[in-house]
Amino acid sequence: MRFEVPQFIEVEDKIVGPFTWKQFVYLAGGGGTAVILFFTLPFFLFVILASPIVGLAGFLAFHKINNRPFSDFLESSVGYFTHTKLYLWRKRNEQVVSTQNAPLVETSPSHLPVPATNNITSLSRKLELEALEPTSGR
Repeated sequence: MRFEVPQFIEVEDKIVGPFTWKQFVYLAGGGGTAVILFFTLPFFLFVILASPIVGLAGFLAFHKINNRPFSDFLESSVGYFTHTKLYLWRKRNEQVVSTQNAPLVETSPSHLPVPATNNITSLSRKLELEALEPTSGR
């Protein structure tokens, strides 16, 4: 028994003419709002208020940012600016190691002396500095 595997499942169907359902709803909403404003406001106010509404409807219907719909971008932006941000900071109780009197080993490529202590911090710093060296000599 053979089964057909659907392909192109990420492509939305064209429901109303050349538009998908979402595109049609965005355009109809923006156009309908513009028509209502046209009949209720003076022409000058109509132009001022309807232009951003029609532009937003067009962006929502057709524009994509990083291959994602503009509505996703707009939703993420509004959520970022309206929700509270939680920053967590946990103080560590580490022992402070003084490197002022420690003997210095060779200087690093960034010309910062590396202290010759036997702790993890200085070892990681030395490895980082070695990784930053240009590899042209090797």
